[in-house]
Amino acid sequence: MAKAGKSGRAAVQTITFPLEGEFIALNDLLKLAGVCDSGGAGKALVAAGEVSVDGAPESRKTAKIRAGQVVSLSGIDIRVVAS
Repeated sequence: MAKAGKSGRAAVQTITFPLEGEFIALNDLLKLAGVCDSGGAGKALVAAGEVSVDGAPESRKTAKIRAGQVVSLSGIDIRVVAS
């Protein structure tokens, strides 16, 4: 669990993910970024309502994530960048 900083907010780990194509499915991104062990585990995180994209809750397990978007969950931000 992340510790709270001086501002009282929990520290956020940022992962930069280089996107090689036009988009990546959300559950695959979670797996390839190392946030979970499998695409199925990624789907479970999304289904549990633990994932947001660009600050909005995301319920589509295979939502198309493109360069420039930020996926967030439990103290982790995944910034998707063009490779």
